[in-house]
Amino acid sequence: MIKLFHSPQEFSTPDLAVQSPSRRLVSLVVTLLVTLVLFSPFASAQERLPKVVEQRGDQLVEAADPDGPLPESVAAVKQRQVIPSTPEDIIEEMGYFLLPFVIASIISMWFIIERLVILRSGRVIPRHFVSRFLKLLRDGKLNARSALKLCEENPSPIASVFAHGVRKWGKPSVEVEQAIIDGGERQLSQLRKHLRVINGVATVAPLMGLLGTVIGMIQAFNEIANSSAMGKAEELAVGIAMALLTTAFGLGIAIPSLIMYMYLAGRVDGLVMEMDQNAQDLVHLISAEGLAASAASRKATTTTTTTAKTKTDKAASKS
Repeated sequence: MIKLFHSPQEFSTPDLAVQSPSRRLVSLVVTLLVTLVLFSPFASAQERLPKVVEQRGDQLVEAADPDGPLPESVAAVKQRQVIPSTPEDIIEEMGYFLLPFVIASIISMWFIIERLVILRSGRVIPRHFVSRFLKLLRDGKLNARSALKLCEENPSPIASVFAHGVRKWGKPSVEVEQAIIDGGERQLSQLRKHLRVINGVATVAPLMGLLGTVIGMIQAFNEIANSSAMGKAEELAVGIAMALLTTAFGLGIAIPSLIMYMYLAGRVDGLVMEMDQNAQDLVHLISAEGLAASAASRKATTTTTTTAKTKTDKAASKS
């Protein structure tokens, strides 16, 4: 029987030189086979995949990919494990979840732009009209009819408030002020119109994002439960990342909407305070007390002017 492996003592003895040629040949062949088995690239755990074949012109040429193409199943898994970063990938991955966010963003932008146009200071309180109107009242150049006509010819929220007060011309200041308050409340409701819609979008958008996150997590865990044991951690991470995309979209819509709601609400409050100040000036000018005080002031001014003129004429006649 031929011995395939020899002890070190056998290789080190001087009898090696006198061994038969056939025995030495067998030993060399066995050593070569062992070396090939231990160091061959085919002994790796992973099997080499087939090469990629590309068509160049009329010939099929092997691609320079040493690992060959991935099977379709492996490629699909790798593609699914890539977290979307481009807008196209995000839109494709979110699917029907994207529709409510698009609708919410359109609604928010529409009403924000509309309120920015409506709440312009020059439209709500035109300074030239207010200053001219109050100046004419102080000078006594307007009566109830002409003042009301002037308000109707200059349509604006402050003109509507003035018109409510002018209709109580000559009444006690309490009645005039109450009429202005009623007209101011109507105008305030018009100024605050659609602000609730913006606030509603800012409130609902994060909730939609949270709902999308919960649904995405449920889908991710279902996919993990129905898949093989290998790669569960990666699939879970990708599922969580995709679920959090909905929360990011919700916050991205809610934060600007909330900021614009607070800004527009503050602008409304500032306009209302300015309108109230102008309305108080109107009450002092058209109420019964204000008209009496204005008449007395004008009478005193006229008397003073007449007296001064008389004195001037007497002094001139004496000289």
